[in-house]
Amino acid sequence: MKPTDLLYGKYRNLLLATAMFNLGFVIWFSFAPFTGGIAEEFGLSVAQLGIVASAAVVAVPLGRILIGPLTDRYGANVTGGITLVTVGTFAVVSAFSQTYEVFTASRVVASLSGITFVIGIQHVAEWFEDENLGTAEGIFAGVGNAGAGLGAYFTLPRLFGEAYVDPIFGPTFLATSSNWRAAFFYTGVLAVLLGGVYYVFGDAAKSEAKREATKAGVSWDQWRFIATRYGAVVLSAAYVMSFGLELAMNGWLGTYYREAFGQGDVVIAATFAATFSVAAGLLRPIGGYVSDVLARNERDILPVFRGEYRNQWTFATLAFVVLSMFGMTAAGLTGNIYVAVVAGFLVGTGCAFSEGAIFAQVPAMFPNNSGSVAGIVGGIGTIGGVVYPLAFSAAFLPNLHVGYAIVGASMLPIVGLTAWVFQPRVAARANDDGWLVSGERIVAAGDDD
Repeated sequence: MKPTDLLYGKYRNLLLATAMFNLGFVIWFSFAPFTGGIAEEFGLSVAQLGIVASAAVVAVPLGRILIGPLTDRYGANVTGGITLVTVGTFAVVSAFSQTYEVFTASRVVASLSGITFVIGIQHVAEWFEDENLGTAEGIFAGVGNAGAGLGAYFTLPRLFGEAYVDPIFGPTFLATSSNWRAAFFYTGVLAVLLGGVYYVFGDAAKSEAKREATKAGVSWDQWRFIATRYGAVVLSAAYVMSFGLELAMNGWLGTYYREAFGQGDVVIAATFAATFSVAAGLLRPIGGYVSDVLARNERDILPVFRGEYRNQWTFATLAFVVLSMFGMTAAGLTGNIYVAVVAGFLVGTGCAFSEGAIFAQVPAMFPNNSGSVAGIVGGIGTIGGVVYPLAFSAAFLPNLHVGYAIVGASMLPIVGLTAWVFQPRVAARANDDGWLVSGERIVAAGDDD
């Protein structure tokens, strides 16, 4: 491949992956700004809304774990195209649902749009070299994550607000007070169209040698081996408290600002919630970029982990996430919604930096298994999106502010685990040593990285 063709291919496929992931997140979180209208139509309580937020994530962990090795084997253009068409179809089904059961089931399938993250991580890793991998992955994931804020929270409530009149179906398009059905319908149609584009114009890897090396690393034994290495385990746990937290906050903050502060205007509440999503999305490239810079320049910022440059940055970002969660509770207890919004922005910043740092490490650790490892880390990480909303909305809490501190305290054991694995003597073997499964990594011939 000519250098100009390679450069064009890199950025074309990065653009396709980013568009796929951005739209995937819009679909995944499109229910969040419309929770008021959905709750009114189906008669849901605040606690039940927390369950709905968890249900929208429940299929994603297993989906991510499965899609990772499938993407390694068949290529991102194939798995990405099929995924977009599938989730788009069920988003349309949810738009026409007349019972809570059909609505919930169709949204669970539509929530598989969250697995586009793993597909895109693998796709970008197949095109970019190690020295720029963190930055490229950060751009992909950061702009993609912003789909939750700029798309789901900021754009959809404005496009499909109370004054919305459907240009095709007219004012009676199964209308509710928030027109969430129209939002689900059109995002679903867009996903089906983009799925076709992704399949036709996406290229799986920068070279045939790279494609073959990735395919050769896919097997059940290899998957079990890499899933139990110290590096994969600790990054998965770290992703629970970063991306899992982001999922939880994206699905919950609109309800939090509305219920905890009496902010009844759905657009304003969604706008407040979007500040978190924008920070968690658009600042993510910084997390990957700083990791790249520290690794290239061999610069220590935490001498206790001397020589482990990427690990040092990751640990610092995780510590910031924990501190920001306690700050979220303190801000909420002031009773000032603007202080709480600023605190939410800082939590989003911590999530962005830590996620960018983590996924600067994932493909660098396992270059020929980037899809499988991204699936493991991304899949396990989403568990936080299922569990944390239940803590935020628990009926036994004295108020809706305390749950953030409880979640922050639950993260301390994960920070302790990362401190142990990031020790230089342990980190040096983190890709080879692990728990439960012994053996050796498969190193495929013909890799041109």
